[in-house]
Amino acid sequence: MDNTLYQMLLKSAEADKAKAQLSLELLGNKAAGIGDHSTEDFYKNAEEALQLLVDADDRIGALNRYFGSDNEILKG
Repeated sequence: MDNTLYQMLLKSAEADKAKAQLSLELLGNKAAGIGDHSTEDFYKNAEEALQLLVDADDRIGALNRYFGSDNEILKG
């Protein structure tokens, strides 16, 4: 894999991870800032943030495992 593509995919996953972590932080510690959301909206938003976090972690892990700096694919 080309290093530029690897870096783009990695940065995208890292950005999603940071977004998910911030969302969970806001939902967990600053729920008053959520406004007129129902309890159902709150739970749905929490589940979506967790899914984004898990997905981002999986993507980062896969990139590092299959295309990390020790892997020959990046060097080609």
